[in-house]
Amino acid sequence: MSFKPLHDRVAVERVAEEEKTKGGIIIPDTAKEKPSEGKVIAVGNGSRNKDGKVTPLDVKVGDRVLFGKWSGTEVTIDGNKILIMQETDILGIVTGARK
Repeated sequence: MSFKPLHDRVAVERVAEEEKTKGGIIIPDTAKEKPSEGKVIAVGNGSRNKDGKVTPLDVKVGDRVLFGKWSGTEVTIDGNKILIMQETDILGIVTGARK
């Protein structure tokens, strides 16, 4: 099944969190927080302004994004957990290499 968000909504797949801290300490599953970074997997067409014209979204499929801890609605599609949120819930796009 495929999924296409409507209007200014974005489908995001969470990015797996590191298993260890920078100091080498392994973090157990019970202590991990849900990451607030993800990869955009689908976007809507954009929002409509007062004149009825569609304003395209700034994010695109494949972008790595940061979002608020409680942003979006988590749903399961074909066994995959994804977040559906409005573009305004996205804090920014991650660019450059990760260390």
